[in-house]
Amino acid sequence: MADARFFKPLFKDAATWEAWRVFLAALFEPGEAGFRLYKEATGRGKWPGGAAQRAFVIAGRRSGKSFISALVATYLAAFREWRPHLSPGERAMVLVIAVDKEQASIVRHYVGGFLRAVPALRAMLEKETAEGLALKNRVTIAVKACNFRALRGFTVAAAILEELAFWRSEESANPDRKVMRALEPALASVPGSLLLGISTPYSRSGALWDEFRAGFGVEDGPLVWRAPTATMNPTLAASTIERALRVDPEAARAEWLAEWREDLAGFVSSEVVEAVTYPGRFELPKLQGAAYVAAIDPSGGRNDSFTLAVAHRDQKTERAVLDVLREVKPPFKPQGVVEEFSRLLKDYGLREVVSDRFAGEWVAEAFDKCEVKVVPAELTASEAYLELLPLLMNGGIELLDHKRLKAQLSGLERRVRSGGKDIVTHYQGGHDDCANAVALALLQAKRSAESGFYIGWSRRNVW
Repeated sequence: MADARFFKPLFKDAATWEAWRVFLAALFEPGEAGFRLYKEATGRGKWPGGAAQRAFVIAGRRSGKSFISALVATYLAAFREWRPHLSPGERAMVLVIAVDKEQASIVRHYVGGFLRAVPALRAMLEKETAEGLALKNRVTIAVKACNFRALRGFTVAAAILEELAFWRSEESANPDRKVMRALEPALASVPGSLLLGISTPYSRSGALWDEFRAGFGVEDGPLVWRAPTATMNPTLAASTIERALRVDPEAARAEWLAEWREDLAGFVSSEVVEAVTYPGRFELPKLQGAAYVAAIDPSGGRNDSFTLAVAHRDQKTERAVLDVLREVKPPFKPQGVVEEFSRLLKDYGLREVVSDRFAGEWVAEAFDKCEVKVVPAELTASEAYLELLPLLMNGGIELLDHKRLKAQLSGLERRVRSGGKDIVTHYQGGHDDCANAVALALLQAKRSAESGFYIGWSRRNVW
């Protein structure tokens, strides 16, 4: 960063990057300069004994996180010698992993800029594609989405986990932990490898929160660094942060002050969801004498899925059992899905279905044409989740082995409200179509058992 032959032209204002220089020194070559900042940002009382193999940075927005991630990726790819640890024909990978490839590509573009800006590094560039940059020293810098299945088989010299606190997936209940577990054997086979997680903080759940809680201030653990935007980027106008704090204090403290949000927490852990999931059970046939109930979370066919859940109460165990979960992803024609779901409801002896209370009037009209009655739910999705929680915790339900259902339940967030009920909903940009229909169906099954009668549609249409 200080050498004119390399990166000094890209870091002209040295004072702006001083905090990052202290962090990088602690990460690679611990010294003496900046110990006061190091102590404040890590909670430690002494410099580490050598280069770190695991490190996590929790920093505010506009701190320069992605730029530094690119610098670290470039340094490890171009300045380190990995060939002694490679088999003939093998390449070492420096992976930049984010919630999606678009996010990871931000760092990839910065890396390309570093390589092209320095003549000595530009000469090392062998091939450049949308997904990575191959160097002549048998190292490839590649961008990947947070899919643990796509990371197997690589020899990984370094992995940089971008915005780790915000990793979400409807295909996996805990993508952050699964990705980190998938990387461990790949990193372990390369001496001097590095795992670097870097992110703005969010809710008190997930892998980054676990690493912070277990490692901050611990002398011999992974290097955990936490600092606000003003520390990492002193050029940012203080008025920007002050204005954000006035508008939304909780969000601003996380985004600019690097404090974990106290108003957000994970609703239920993936371990709890797995405990009530029956592996290999994907759908149950109709049982003679069982009293079924059903719920839907409708959609107009453009953005959200249209989901249907069928459940009953097991008379022996008294558990609410999920029998069927159907999901139709957009785009689709709503009337066609209504007809399909109506046939399924009738197969289970049902002429009534409970619907999310915010469904449009067209839902009742469409099902009425198929001789199925739609009843608005008494509970909102948030209220249904809160009522479902005790059943999840005490094993009072049985879930199907449905990947998206497990991911949606585990991804729900609980927002703490002062003076009232908490709100439970999906994370920003996520969905809870499957979870909502299932919660409403299971609560119906449990309530009908507790009230001593079955709420349904009889042959005589008598309630």
